[in-house]
Amino acid sequence: METRTPNRLPFHRLAVFPVLMAQFIVLLIAALALWKWYGVVAGYSGLCGGLIALLPNVYFAHKAFRFSGARAAQSIVRSFYAGEAGKLILTAVLFALVFAGVKPLAPIAVFGAFVLTQSVSWFAPLLMRTRLSRP
Repeated sequence: METRTPNRLPFHRLAVFPVLMAQFIVLLIAALALWKWYGVVAGYSGLCGGLIALLPNVYFAHKAFRFSGARAAQSIVRSFYAGEAGKLILTAVLFALVFAGVKPLAPIAVFGAFVLTQSVSWFAPLLMRTRLSRP
């Protein structure tokens, strides 16, 4: 019996790549604005919060969107579940590491930048290049 390997897409060719880039830009702008108006502690706290949102999303995108094609349907579903589970675990671990290891820290800046960076996902349909076709 012949074993077929699903098609793998390079990371920069994924449809979700523009969303990740937009999240990165929002994270940098938020961290710079916090640094400018509230000081260094708020700036790196915001950077940490934005990275807590971005890094698990990069992991999820790598796991979930690496397969394409109808023959890879089972691999796609399996990788979505693994990606989402890994994303949740990575988010919890990163929050724990930041709050345990980064001193001094501005918690409001961490959560604010996290929510702001995560909210970019709400506009994902506008940022993605590929459009889903209607039946």
